[in-house]
Amino acid sequence: MSLDLPVLFTILMGVAILAYVILDGYDLGVAMLMPAASEPEQERMVASIGPFWDANQTWLVLGVGLLLVAFPAAHGIVLTALYLPVIAMLVGLMLRGVSFEFRVKAEGWHREMWNAMFWFGSFLASVAQGLMLASYITGFQPGFGYFLFGLVVAGGVCGGYVLLGATWLIWRTDGELQRKAVAWAHWGLLWVALGIALVSLATPLVSETVRNKWFDFPRTLALMLLPLASGLAWLWTWHAASRIRKGAPLPHWAPFAGAVALYVLAFAGLAYSLFPYVIIDRMTIWEAAAHPSSLKVVLAGALIVLPFIIGYTVYAYRVFRGKAPEKLYEH
Repeated sequence: MSLDLPVLFTILMGVAILAYVILDGYDLGVAMLMPAASEPEQERMVASIGPFWDANQTWLVLGVGLLLVAFPAAHGIVLTALYLPVIAMLVGLMLRGVSFEFRVKAEGWHREMWNAMFWFGSFLASVAQGLMLASYITGFQPGFGYFLFGLVVAGGVCGGYVLLGATWLIWRTDGELQRKAVAWAHWGLLWVALGIALVSLATPLVSETVRNKWFDFPRTLALMLLPLASGLAWLWTWHAASRIRKGAPLPHWAPFAGAVALYVLAFAGLAYSLFPYVIIDRMTIWEAAAHPSSLKVVLAGALIVLPFIIGYTVYAYRVFRGKAPEKLYEH
């Protein structure tokens, strides 16, 4: 049986995007929480993400690169339709990169300024990603109503990143900052519930194909396990964070694991809804795929690059495991 290369590249692209959302999501969330923390707490928050945040964005480059080379027909349509939010996201990512480096050596009001820029760049990138998600699942439909929907989804994405950032801080810090992170995690969970509900409602309303896949009973009864598992993961994350605040002997990584499970389950539901379309109801992965000879060359390159990315990621998280230090760099 021959290998279905478009399906394989869809899986690789999906894994890369999911890895980016989880890994860069928590450091975007940490940055957006900085205005709610004191100056010493801000230093520790930055120290908790310092060794990882730059490399986390590698997964975004990989995901977009796979879309470009494996599905060139879809790449042109998607990036043309999402031109403005993509530009906004890139501006936000560049701004936060510059701010992160400059704030290390800045003092006084200059450091406060770069902290604000770090927050704003992270917020801008998160909002842009929310607008991109809303536009994608509604088939790039124009109109003021769709724009309002995009803003609400963008708020859900920001809340989801705050959840990842807060649970990351529960894992990597202690004391008063950890207690604050529990409250932030509860707030983020409420936004995640709103975001998942909106996306789940909008997708079948926009697409008849998705409606048929979701409500073709009894064939889709097994699909009901996804919302059930998501509800359990949501409750687990809330409960685990609360227990840690009360000093229960629970692993501090437990809330973060619950938040990751929520993202994985939501992503699985979205993937089930959209497959085999790369552009909902307009273009399948086979219609958008490059020539098989090109895909084979790209696959060979991906199989060389992926082990290095995964290996470095695992090594970095192993070396910098444990609670974050008080400061990342000394002047």
